[in-house]
Amino acid sequence: AGRLSWLPIGGIPHIQDPVIAYLTSMKYKIKNCAAVMCVATSALALSSMLVGCDKEVSSTKSSSESSDGTIKSKEKTVTDTKDGAVTKTEESKTTVSTNKP
Repeated sequence: AGRLSWLPIGGIPHIQDPVIAYLTSMKYKIKNCAAVMCVATSALALSSMLVGCDKEVSSTKSSSESSDGTIKSKEKTVTDTKDGAVTKTEESKTTVSTNKP
């Protein structure tokens, strides 16, 4: 305990020079900030990996035009989520053509 007796319990020596004290305190603030940023980045990356994406199993698109110029289109999509649930989505759209002969 002879050579290290001048160190306080926290391990940082008591510094009399204000410039060196300021730089030393900035060093520990930067280390703390870097540690917080690493933890935050890791948490964000881990959450995005756990959530995952839906996997599209099948998708069909069809459209038909009637004699009056109306276009009807249908789109069916089947997706499989990460937890195993299957979702079926069907979307229908009707467009009236303004270009009549």
